[in-house]
Amino acid sequence: MAAKDEPIIIKKYANRRLYNTGTSTYVTLEDLADMVKKGEEFTVQDAKTGDDITHPVLTQIIFELENKDGQNMLPIPFLRQLIAFYGDQMQMIVPSFLEQSMIAFAKEQERFREQMKGALGKSPLDMMKIATPIKALEEQTRRNMEMFQNAMRLFTPFPPAGTNGPGTAPAEPARKDAPEKPDDLQELKEQIAAMQRKLDTMS
Repeated sequence: MAAKDEPIIIKKYANRRLYNTGTSTYVTLEDLADMVKKGEEFTVQDAKTGDDITHPVLTQIIFELENKDGQNMLPIPFLRQLIAFYGDQMQMIVPSFLEQSMIAFAKEQERFREQMKGALGKSPLDMMKIATPIKALEEQTRRNMEMFQNAMRLFTPFPPAGTNGPGTAPAEPARKDAPEKPDDLQELKEQIAAMQRKLDTMS
């Protein structure tokens, strides 16, 4: 049994069965999805090797949910863009951007839930007021994408847009790309932090 505040260990066996060591019961992907919705932390381990396979299992849960009628949340343009980022030089910034965007969205979601609770049992006119926070969420999503695109333009090494100073030859930045990778990563992190501060001010 997992200690308090520690993630529950889910073991996956060769026959694809999942075993919850916290409850000593076999579970399904649907059960794991319910655990996620309840905020229960867990990690999935290969029963034979002990390898952490949480990421592929969570991805599989999303795949199963996306294939249920009426539950599609990932639009095709988003999926195409996400696939295009794999192997791209900006791949390193995508996870952090998506994580920060979801955190900001979750904050707005809580506010939206409270407004929904307040609107329950009220007139249709009151219910129509719910459209306002929905539009705000859509607008925030658009702003998130704009900031992300700006970040990509800022940190893409190919266009010499940021090198306005005289005497900077194109060959010199190209040579510096490889050795200055840690600095580039730090700049990316700072840009993401700036994006998060902007998101917080929008809330």
